[in-house]
Amino acid sequence: MLHKMHTKKNKIREDNEVYLAGFEYWLNNKGLSKKTINTHMSNVEFYINEYLCYVTLDVSHGPHEINGFLGNWFIRKAAWSSCAHIKAIASSIKKFYAYLLEDKVVEQDDYDALCCTIKEYMLDWLDEMRRYEATLFEDYYY
Repeated sequence: MLHKMHTKKNKIREDNEVYLAGFEYWLNNKGLSKKTINTHMSNVEFYINEYLCYVTLDVSHGPHEINGFLGNWFIRKAAWSSCAHIKAIASSIKKFYAYLLEDKVVEQDDYDALCCTIKEYMLDWLDEMRRYEATLFEDYYY
């Protein structure tokens, strides 16, 4: 069973490399700076190769997993999590799924659901981040 899970994760990571290469090409064609492209690539790579792969899901499931990622997992698992990073990662993921929509990897409904979730839950995610930071501060100083 463990071998089968490991094989599935390897397949997901291999597929992700193809998507990431296509996404980088797509971003280059948009005329973005190398620094901006690198930021988007890093943010998306973390989402698809760390989180989605961790829960053993391919990119097609990503639009429906964003709330669990930005509202919980990222806040608690990424040492660099912050409100600014939540906003930046949400922006990168929206761009990535816009690319996947154009490339017909995901459906319009999936992309729309992603955008709706980000819009609807962003303030909740930022509040959760602030609560988490306050708890860390309290734990450290008291």
